Amino acid sequence: MKYKIDFKDLKWESPFEGIEHKYLDQEDIRIRLVEYSKMMPPHWCEKAHYGYMIDGILDIEYDNEVIRYLKGDGIFIPAGKEHKHKAVAITDNVKVFFIEMIE
Repeated sequence: MKYKIDFKDLKWESPFEGIEHKYLDQEDIRIRLVEYSKMMPPHWCEKAHYGYMIDGILDIEYDNEVIRYLKGDGIFIPAGKEHKHKAVAITDNVKVFFIEMIE
């Protein structure tokens, strides 16, 4: 059990072009720091995301609307097709802190 996460000691990984993240899995929860760039290809996602905008501007498109997230905003997206979404980085660099369930 880890009670403190030293993000500076975690390595950056790039799961997709335009996205870098570092994370720690603890039991069934993933704590993740993510950096998005404008190079990120938009794709529809049905996973849940719960997070906090650290820096930048991120637009997230849902079925019927686009919501702009700014520094200091919280993100609460439940899992499922009815909540499908895709993100677009508006600024050159977007940083988000997520807490997610491991599937």
